[in-house]
Amino acid sequence: MSEHSAPPSRLPWPPMIYVAAVALAIVAQWLWPLPWIGPPLADLLFALGWLMVLAALALDFGAMRTMRKARTTILPHRAADHLVTGGPFALSRNPIYLGNTTLMVAIGFIAGSLWFLLLAPLAAIATTFLAIRQEERHLAERFGKRYRDYQKKVRRWL
Repeated sequence: MSEHSAPPSRLPWPPMIYVAAVALAIVAQWLWPLPWIGPPLADLLFALGWLMVLAALALDFGAMRTMRKARTTILPHRAADHLVTGGPFALSRNPIYLGNTTLMVAIGFIAGSLWFLLLAPLAAIATTFLAIRQEERHLAERFGKRYRDYQKKVRRWL
């Protein structure tokens, strides 16, 4: 276990990835609109989308509040001060990224845009490769067995 480990990354990849994915979905929808499902299923997806927005925001804000209470950074390019395993982190090792992905799917349902649904999993994959894997190495180096035990109990995404 290292007291002073290097940060997981130089760049805050996750917010950059999700902002880019949302922007790309908007531009793609404008340039190449894809067909969407008609009523009544579209109406059900619209309502489900709003429920998913609430769930995603609750997950995001709950995770941020849990990290703040633990006095550790929420910035993905900064070194962790404490290992957080409670609250939303008891369900997912990456609840903020899960919330962001859920939010993209929700926006797709609300806006009736297939582009959001297509780009959400790509954003999640990019986040896994550019951020999560480096964060996992950082946390394993920083917290050792405690983090490895946590990895065994809680899944990366859900």
